[in-house]
Amino acid sequence: MPIAERIKEQFIYFFTQYNTPYIGLNARAKKVLAVKLLFEFAMLFVLALEVNFLGLFGTSIPISKLKNPEFAIASEVYTADSVLIGKYYKENRSPVGFDKIDTTIIKALIATEDARFYNHFGIDPLASLAVIYYSAKGDNRGGSTITQQLVKNLFKTRKSGARGLLGRVPVIRTVIYKVKEIVTAIKIECLYSKNEIINMYLNTVDFGNNSFGIKVACRQYFNTSTDSLKIDQAATLVGMLKAPSNYNPLRKPQASLQRRNVVLGQMFKYNIIQERAYDSLIQLKLNISPKKIDNGNDDNGNYLRVAVSNYLRKWCKENNYDLYADGLKIYTTIDSRLQHHAEEAVQEHMRPLQRLFDQHWKNQIPWRDENDKEIPNFIEKLVKRTTAYQQLKKKFGTNADTIQALLMLPKRMKVFTYKGEKDTTFSSIDSLIYYIKFLNTGMMSFEPTTGYVKAWVGGINYKYFKYDHVKQMRRQAGSTFKPFAYLTAIDNGYSPCDKFVDKAVTINYVEDGEKKTWSPHNSDWVFTGREMTLRRAMGKSVNSVTAQVTEKLGWDKVKEYAQKCGITSELKAVPSICLGSNDVSVWEMVGAYGTFLNKGIHTEPMLVTRIYNSKGELIHEFLPETKKVLSEETAWLMLHMFRGGIEEPGGTSQALWAFDVFKNGNEIGGKTGTSSNHSDGWYMGITSQYITGVWVGASERSIHFRTSSLGEGARTALPIFAKYVEHCFNDPKCSFKPSKFPKPFTKITKKYNCPTPWERTDTLRTDSLSSVAGELPVLIDSLGTE
Repeated sequence: MPIAERIKEQFIYFFTQYNTPYIGLNARAKKVLAVKLLFEFAMLFVLALEVNFLGLFGTSIPISKLKNPEFAIASEVYTADSVLIGKYYKENRSPVGFDKIDTTIIKALIATEDARFYNHFGIDPLASLAVIYYSAKGDNRGGSTITQQLVKNLFKTRKSGARGLLGRVPVIRTVIYKVKEIVTAIKIECLYSKNEIINMYLNTVDFGNNSFGIKVACRQYFNTSTDSLKIDQAATLVGMLKAPSNYNPLRKPQASLQRRNVVLGQMFKYNIIQERAYDSLIQLKLNISPKKIDNGNDDNGNYLRVAVSNYLRKWCKENNYDLYADGLKIYTTIDSRLQHHAEEAVQEHMRPLQRLFDQHWKNQIPWRDENDKEIPNFIEKLVKRTTAYQQLKKKFGTNADTIQALLMLPKRMKVFTYKGEKDTTFSSIDSLIYYIKFLNTGMMSFEPTTGYVKAWVGGINYKYFKYDHVKQMRRQAGSTFKPFAYLTAIDNGYSPCDKFVDKAVTINYVEDGEKKTWSPHNSDWVFTGREMTLRRAMGKSVNSVTAQVTEKLGWDKVKEYAQKCGITSELKAVPSICLGSNDVSVWEMVGAYGTFLNKGIHTEPMLVTRIYNSKGELIHEFLPETKKVLSEETAWLMLHMFRGGIEEPGGTSQALWAFDVFKNGNEIGGKTGTSSNHSDGWYMGITSQYITGVWVGASERSIHFRTSSLGEGARTALPIFAKYVEHCFNDPKCSFKPSKFPKPFTKITKKYNCPTPWERTDTLRTDSLSSVAGELPVLIDSLGTE
């Protein structure tokens, strides 16, 4: 017979059996009947509640779920050398075993929350009856046992999906909740030992500040572990359980102190501490030592955490894992020391660079067109792309005046500065104008032989600039794209010693059916009319020679080689492709350059090496994706070409001589890059171990320096690479060491040893290394232009 039919019969039996007058029954018989009536009604009510009779009571927790409780556990991200980078969580929880929890915490908890915990079976009958009684009168009182609180915390018995039809009635709803919690608590007591219940409770309870579980709370408030808490600290945490927000020691220290002393009083009452200790402990201050808990809103590490999240999104979906609840341990390729030095280099350079940028523009409007004219209605158009505008538009529709008035309404806010957060009064438009004047950066360091990304800095401050400038951003690569033109030449019969004349060139071509002409100029607007080797032309970043090489070999061919090396962004095959007219990411450029250092093998950059589940079991190991795309000879010849930026007269990488990066015979190759109007500054640095890419620019391309002496990549991006190398070399524990470039990978059949003599010239130019005379300069005041 179906359960619903059995319940129906029980109701009919119940009311027919006991719906008789009490005439003839003595007082004792009436009491027995009343007790029996109450008992059977209670059993019937519980049975109806368990099966959700007619949908009146809402769903109950099945035994299978009680045996295998699920609760969200934060996933943790680590560097390759096991330094915690951050977490992903819905509830910031990290479980701890019962044997790792100090007994003081457990005794304080029981004394305060459930003194008869070890003597009851999940409910304290007298307390429970009192709670139900007062709840029926609309007076919500405490009195739940620890087991009942566990039920509420772990199984969310009060969520809307567990209500049922009667759950819509306020007073009845509370009674149903309480009865469900009592029944479930009894089930839990049958399934688990008392210590297991305590352990589950302490791992699930909310301690405020997005800290779930005793382990996270100990770190959050006292920067200690669960087995090292002092008595007063344990009392403070237990005191919070009554109302985490009301007794939060960080936000309401006085209330927290009073509540702590109440807990200490309970511990004294139940002989956990002696009177002398009690008198001493209540005199102590809170002694909070908060540890900064990763909350996803600040510091540069967040760019990295978001990058790892994006990197794992597909894997999690395919393997049915929840990154924010399954307690995964994720080990990345990041080296904590290299990461620290990268972040350090970014901050050291970007702060004075921003100051220089602000001085450069002073009180002038920085958004300019190609003719240095202020762009009309720039802010009005830009504000329409903001979230604030979209929200107001959705609310007020076509009421432009109201939207504008609200956008102009001043309000208190905190803004980013390099000296720390600043309290100020800004309108939404004021804030927009303030932030778009900031220069930002993206930096990535990569070991191509393993495929490991060693350092990742997505910007200057994640809290205020969440856009990632390593992989999310794509901007014109400028001259850092030229090597793909020279690669095409080297792999198709040319050698680094072949010569071209630095002269004006005009290329006719067809784009989308339209005939066009392209006549590039050199960055210094001068054509020398001299022959130069391909190595010097690339090192000095000569546009005219690069254009001639591209014309001879074909811009389609240049596109093909760039894609072979790992460029995945859409590339328009036009003559200007060789000067970096297409938008690409730092991620792509670093990966593509890695092909040269890795003997012609392209290795896709990887961020994660292995993942463990919450039990510590290895569940996945990532392997590098590799593909042979160039011969070893071509790859090595390109490395030789890159050193031309240092060794050839006018080489654009010679600004590195101003830094301490050549110690112990260290060798460096690289390529600077600057896009039109100096909107983007790039530097791609190559050492024997790593490829490091740096981009610097404003969020809007129309905001930039106005001169090469300030805005080119050698000024804006190269110093970040140089400072990064300096910091690594000065750190004896850092894996990044000075070293020579690799010897030829194979027999070299092409001529390559043809250094250009350094000639003395007389020039007053201050933005070109063509003016440098004699031997290699020690002080580089005039940088090679691109």
